[in-house]
Amino acid sequence: MTPVATTLRYTRLTWHLSVVSLSRLTEYRMDFLLGAGGLLLRVGCQLAVVSMVFRQVPLVAGWNYHQVLFLIGFSLLPRGLDRLFTDQLWILAQRLVQSGEFHRYLIRPVHPLYAVLSERFLYPDGFGELLTGIAILWYAASCLPVGLTLGQLLLLPLLALCGAVILASIKTTFAALAFWTTSSFPALYSANQLGDFSGYPLDLYHPSLRWLLTWALPYAFTAYVPASYLLFGRTELLPWLPVVTAALAAIALLVWHRGVDRYEMTGS
Repeated sequence: MTPVATTLRYTRLTWHLSVVSLSRLTEYRMDFLLGAGGLLLRVGCQLAVVSMVFRQVPLVAGWNYHQVLFLIGFSLLPRGLDRLFTDQLWILAQRLVQSGEFHRYLIRPVHPLYAVLSERFLYPDGFGELLTGIAILWYAASCLPVGLTLGQLLLLPLLALCGAVILASIKTTFAALAFWTTSSFPALYSANQLGDFSGYPLDLYHPSLRWLLTWALPYAFTAYVPASYLLFGRTELLPWLPVVTAALAAIALLVWHRGVDRYEMTGS
């Protein structure tokens, strides 16, 4: 099968499975409401803390209140996109390898990674993060004196998409460690918690933490780097965004395939 035919096949499958997931959402509305409610509470607390800080100081690491709001709003866009399609990886990290259930994904006529992800597309929490992020982003941008150019507006979705690929790649890499450890949930959880730092200006942190969040686990490229470009026109790190995105995706796939080979060889 040619690459074009393969891409079209997976596109059709994703569309079909997304429609099925939407039907599930309409049937189990409480799942969506609970997920959205929990997200709004978490984001509300985050915004309340930021608001209290800016009541005491006008600037934090050179960022004003609405610029930080813009950063927080932007950080929710890649997180929402990632959560919509890849949150099933948490189940892999937690129990699929340990229980031996992963074997059933190997006999399906699709790539095993896609088979895992397709168990549930369009997680309700992802919709909540996307809508909340767009609302915060719109409000913050409307309060800033300098508006975004047409070019920046057109680039914004691509920046968010690159951030989502980075998040998905990190999640895939740490989830795939389960093929060696049987359960990689603690490692995945710890890595995910580090990602929360990306919702704030990296200028706040110690240089060692900034390096970690830029080059080791490059969460900086999911929000801080794009937001710095959109707000201040900073382009020092922006050319690295496609490089980091492609490199992380390649690493994630490499670790995944090595892990699947190991799983097959052990016959677990």
